[in-house]
Amino acid sequence: MRRLPPLNALRVFEVAARTGSYAEAGAELGLTHGAVSRQITALETWLGQRLFARVGRRMTATPAARAFAAEVSLSFDRMSMAAEACGRPSVRHILRVNAPTTFAMRWLIPRLDRFHAERPDVEVVVTTATTLHDELRGGFDIAIRRGVAEQSVWPQYRAVHFLDEADTLVASPALLERAPLHHPADIVNHVLLGSETRPGDWADWLDRAGLPQKAGQRRRVFDHFFVTLQALADGLGIGIGPLPVLQADLDSGRLAAPFPAILVPRTGYVALIPFDANKTSSLTRFIDWLVAEERSDGAADRSSV
Repeated sequence: MRRLPPLNALRVFEVAARTGSYAEAGAELGLTHGAVSRQITALETWLGQRLFARVGRRMTATPAARAFAAEVSLSFDRMSMAAEACGRPSVRHILRVNAPTTFAMRWLIPRLDRFHAERPDVEVVVTTATTLHDELRGGFDIAIRRGVAEQSVWPQYRAVHFLDEADTLVASPALLERAPLHHPADIVNHVLLGSETRPGDWADWLDRAGLPQKAGQRRRVFDHFFVTLQALADGLGIGIGPLPVLQADLDSGRLAAPFPAILVPRTGYVALIPFDANKTSSLTRFIDWLVAEERSDGAADRSSV
């Protein structure tokens, strides 16, 4: 018989080391803070050494514990893949994806039926982040953020670039019918709508259009871009929006892009996979699907030119 540590304590320890918080481990596992602490203590007793040390108000894994947690995670990955291979084909697998709110609403969620058609056994559960800089803590299998796929930027994740982005001027067709934009300089007749979560959008677009920033220009700023997007659709002003995230809004006629040739390239989106995540076939297929969707977007854009 193998002399194994208590498996439930190992499971709790792996989550606590990954999230860096007893409280977050408890939230992910559905346990109280005290229950997490007791399981960690039981494992420390079995091992004969401390796994966490208090730093300020948080319990932080020791270097030895982090190395041990990495090995435990790999072992759980192998068990998970073995169980998936031997499991019942009818069992639905849950894939948790965390993404910025506007991206989730306008790009990801409308496309999910395509993924479900390929993998009906996978249920994709989407949670949203109100800003691109929301902290990356446990509770997801994949996080989507705007950024570059460099290890130095995301040291705890494998980053896969899957979508390029560019900004252009957008507005309600009804607004443009009342006050047309024949030339970029005509924006002086409109209210410029902006977002606190996307600072600098107007400055960059004006620079690309060769226009000066005018101090007297009427402006209105909202806290989040998804609020600005609704204001744009309601015809309260004109704004700067990302493509291809808003392409469906242009195709449906909800929004219009009066100067499509004036584009400001932006940092694209990456899919972030924790190094200690379960590397299931569902996760791998979802990443492949994201990349394929970007290619289909690019092909559609070229065919419309």
